[in-house]
Amino acid sequence: MYMERGVYPYFREIDSAQDTEVMMDGKKVLMFGSNSYMGLTHDERIINAAIAATRKYGTGCAGSRLLNGTLDIHIKLEKELAEFIGKDEALCFSTGFTVNEGVIPQLVGRGDYIICDDRDHASIVDGRRLSFATQLKYKHNDMEALERELQKCEPDAIKLIVVDSVFSMEGDLANLPEIVRLKKKYNATVYVDEAHGLGVFGRNGRGVCDHFGLTEDIDLIMGTFSKSLASIGGFVAADKDTINWLRHNARSYIFQASNTPAATAAAIEALHILQTEPQRQENLWKITNYALKSFRDAGFEIGDTESPIIPLYVRDTDKTFEVTKLAFDEGVFINPVIPPACAPQDTLVRFALMATHTKEQIDFAIEKLIKCFKQLDILK
Repeated sequence: MYMERGVYPYFREIDSAQDTEVMMDGKKVLMFGSNSYMGLTHDERIINAAIAATRKYGTGCAGSRLLNGTLDIHIKLEKELAEFIGKDEALCFSTGFTVNEGVIPQLVGRGDYIICDDRDHASIVDGRRLSFATQLKYKHNDMEALERELQKCEPDAIKLIVVDSVFSMEGDLANLPEIVRLKKKYNATVYVDEAHGLGVFGRNGRGVCDHFGLTEDIDLIMGTFSKSLASIGGFVAADKDTINWLRHNARSYIFQASNTPAATAAAIEALHILQTEPQRQENLWKITNYALKSFRDAGFEIGDTESPIIPLYVRDTDKTFEVTKLAFDEGVFINPVIPPACAPQDTLVRFALMATHTKEQIDFAIEKLIKCFKQLDILK
């Protein structure tokens, strides 16, 4: 139906680097649909690091980390990530999705509990589905609801709370201070997915756990390379014994081919840039605060976002697809969000910022989005 109407919004082809401006269908379009928060995907230093690693190690590792696929640069990245995050050790996977898919089932068993926010990412959902533990959910960011779920658990069982630090569609933050308080009260374990927090929050981009000063209280911290680190892959950081257990038991680690030399070297270089160029994070927050105020002043409904992810609520699936197409025709790329990524009544378009966006680009985009939203009678 949506294809016939010409508003199908998926698999749109990009003919250039993932920058603030991309080439699509032979024209320049402003990119506000990317997760490249630091704007590093076309940085020459990262490109050169990937090329050098490819020349030295080849294009692939031809095996899993467990057997023949561990390179010295894999170990280097893991050590640097552990130090950066503030944990004993880290373990790198070939994608961020397979971190959650492989780690979560190995932390709990029969008679234990997994407790998730009902807006956790799909990779967390799939990870918990692979577990034999009892699975509980609480209403998004409702700490009273979380406590009610904890009260249902057997006191001596493992109780694993799994939560996104930044919710990828709504842009709001998990209430980690309260989650940690409840963790201590009920003797639970906390696993935080920093996919959208890494690079954006905390000292030099260490994430939301660092932002709240709670790194020591969070048992496991997960992150990805495909966003601020301009590569592909993911990691989990924790104490030495936990990482050693996962190293020998996480199925998506021991049975998956290891990450390519290029992707690994790119992540290492991006991690160095995060730590040596704090102005990138500073600029991201300058333009984020500017955009948040501008959208609110223009009358958009943007919910409780506290991040460079800005949801523009539409609350109608058809109009969500239509406004995405109208915006593209005006030269603005945004992403539609419909079920199952959100509730049916909460459909939205996702407007995301990079450190390299300018105020002029944001002004242009908001002007065009006002026009499109008014055309569909979404914005009064």
